[in-house]
Amino acid sequence: MTAPPDDCLARNEWLCGAYLTSRRQILLDALGQHLRLTSVSVLVALAVAVPLALLARRSRWASGPVLGVTTVLYTIPSLAMFSLLLPLYGLSAGLVVAGLALYSLTLLVRNLLAGLRAVPAETRQAARGLGYGPIRLLLTVELPLALPAAMAGLRIATVSAVSLVTVGAIVGFGGLGNLIYAGMNTYFKAQVLTASVLCVVIAVAADLLLLGVQRLLTPWTRAARR
Repeated sequence: MTAPPDDCLARNEWLCGAYLTSRRQILLDALGQHLRLTSVSVLVALAVAVPLALLARRSRWASGPVLGVTTVLYTIPSLAMFSLLLPLYGLSAGLVVAGLALYSLTLLVRNLLAGLRAVPAETRQAARGLGYGPIRLLLTVELPLALPAAMAGLRIATVSAVSLVTVGAIVGFGGLGNLIYAGMNTYFKAQVLTASVLCVVIAVAADLLLLGVQRLLTPWTRAARR
């Protein structure tokens, strides 16, 4: 009877320190790609969501179509979304970024619009009475007051993007998802567990970071709670 191997990699264990040391660069590369895809897609979505929310707030006729289209986009399965975008972007990182950005639009537009609509009318009137023009009113009064709702949507969109990046593994740009799918195909336990745990860590860290940013940018909410 042969003795079991001493190496946890050879025994294919779920918890294996040897995997972390021997695959460190592979993990770092996958982690870096995961962070880049997440951050770029959320930033692109935010850049599109702000003007869409402003348009929906200013024009009643645009509110329904904007909310309707972004909601429909969110209901499209990820595989179908990537297939629809494939002729435009090919098998590239841009395909994943575009898909994730479209998914994030629903959360960002709805929360930003809700925050803008929640700004009291008397606050707007007081600002106009002080000589605030439309741009100054938006930048210094409306957007700051809408920030808590907007940040809530941004947090949810970011955490969702962290998880959806893994689906990009089907086109070879899934960050840690590449390792998860490869590990599942070969039943490489340590790789599947390590990559999955890192995805959870990224999501929690991103949410806490954005929560901290929100508290720094909205000190009046802490004063109101006290």
